[in-house]
Amino acid sequence: MINIKEDERLNLVNHSCAHLMAQAIKHLYPQAKFWVGPVISEGFYYDIDLDGGAIKEEDLPKIEKEMKKISKDGKRISRKELTKVEALEMFNDDMYKLDLINNLGDDEIITCYAQGDFTDLCRGPHVETVKVLKHYKLLKVSGAYWKADSSNKMLQRVYGVCFDTQEDLDNHLYLIEEAKKRDHKKLGRELGLFMMSEYAPGSPFFLPNGMIVRNILENYWYEQHTKEGYEFIKTPVMLSKELWETSGHWQNYKENMYISQVDDREFAIKPMNCPGGMLVYKNGFHSYKDLPIRCGELGLVHRHEASGALNGLFRVRSFTQDDAHIFMREDQIESEVVRLIEFIGRVYSVFNLTYNIELSTRPEDKYIGDIATWNHAEKALENACHAAGKTCKINPGDGAFYGPKLDFQLTDSLGRVWQCGTIQLDMNLPERFDLNYVDSDGSKKRPVMLHRVIFGSVERFIGILIEHYAGAFPLWLAPQQICVVPVHHELHLDYATKINELCNNNGFRSKVDARNEKLGYRIREAQTHKIPVQIVIGDGEVENNTVTIRRFGKTESITVSVDEFISMMSLEIENKS
Repeated sequence: MINIKEDERLNLVNHSCAHLMAQAIKHLYPQAKFWVGPVISEGFYYDIDLDGGAIKEEDLPKIEKEMKKISKDGKRISRKELTKVEALEMFNDDMYKLDLINNLGDDEIITCYAQGDFTDLCRGPHVETVKVLKHYKLLKVSGAYWKADSSNKMLQRVYGVCFDTQEDLDNHLYLIEEAKKRDHKKLGRELGLFMMSEYAPGSPFFLPNGMIVRNILENYWYEQHTKEGYEFIKTPVMLSKELWETSGHWQNYKENMYISQVDDREFAIKPMNCPGGMLVYKNGFHSYKDLPIRCGELGLVHRHEASGALNGLFRVRSFTQDDAHIFMREDQIESEVVRLIEFIGRVYSVFNLTYNIELSTRPEDKYIGDIATWNHAEKALENACHAAGKTCKINPGDGAFYGPKLDFQLTDSLGRVWQCGTIQLDMNLPERFDLNYVDSDGSKKRPVMLHRVIFGSVERFIGILIEHYAGAFPLWLAPQQICVVPVHHELHLDYATKINELCNNNGFRSKVDARNEKLGYRIREAQTHKIPVQIVIGDGEVENNTVTIRRFGKTESITVSVDEFISMMSLEIENKS
């Protein structure tokens, strides 16, 4: 799914279409006043004050009809520059525009755009005429507080999207509908993967099927990291204020931390695993020969997120980071980052996820360390990225407060982009924690460290996989891999039970569905629960010691010997194909 905000042409078209929609709404609701109407990755929206009125979902076709009428009229869109005094005069009866204008500098050039009888403040740019705005769709209506402040008035937010051609619009709308079907919250309930509760907002409960998926992912994580030479640790969930002051989190991240008083001391539940990893490194003596030290931790962290931002597994308050900290000499930076990029790429390929890399640089204000150190670290990451044969897009100002990072932007089966993996180069925290190793000449040296995740958050990664696979996990990852379905309870159950036991003895997750229901119903049920393999047992299978296999999403079936079936399944699971 294309990111409209980042596509120059679509950004322009959607920005202009937002104004077209606003003009149509003004025609139909003359009392309407408008706050802002930005382009977003999914299209555009406008925040509207209807002064007691309301736009409902069923009103959207009426607004679209008025938009079509305006577009056919073909008015040109004109840009006008204003002084602040002129802008205040022009919008003197609109509190929302006055607020925007008053927040601008006195000498700042202000621009507005006009099309026929509609004019609004806007930086632009826009298309030349409304005539080109033909292929659009209004998507939904929601509420939004003015300035995102719950103490302010609730406005109505109308969303839409616009393309240059009807074909592009239809393709986009198809993907939107497909994304709704793949909603991980919906599938999570239907497939028994996870649940949420008001008793623990933002903290998911994993159900039995979800725990199977989670355990397989975590076991795979440990297996791959062991091959890559990692050691594993576990650090406490709650640590004292003094540690967070040393790390810089208390000064730079306190508003996102949960804080408690214990025995007259302040403690914080960890929002990140890094400081605990520092203490583990500091606990031992290290020689230059020991480096790099690769130290992994599946660490539970908690971060205070606004209740309105919580979203299933995608935005939570408690989650497990698949963290690792790599302590190394400065001359090892490039080789370690190259190795990491290749490792991360191998992991993502198992899930059929492609990726692009962004280099996120020093934040403008909240950061620790000196600028020269930051510049050196940013250049080192960029060089390593190129050495790995990858390109990286610069994302200015989005680094962590302690160092720049390479962010891995994944693309799923619908073309949507997710930020998951990251490699953060840190030359600051080893200094703050006074970390050392003994160099070849006997002198003490400061190690450099990498913070890195691959899944990012185990919970969020599971949410992404649910939507990526539309709930139909590949065989190796599926909670239930096989459903054995006897055609007739009395005639075929014994053989079906024998096949099920054989499957389970070979490590497959298999169950028998011998309910007193019609065969077609039970097969449809297995399809509904997205079980990868169904084995249908009838007279022929019993007589010939065979199994008939039907795959999820397929209508055809094949009959094979039991030994061939076991071999086929084992190979597919081993290869994670």
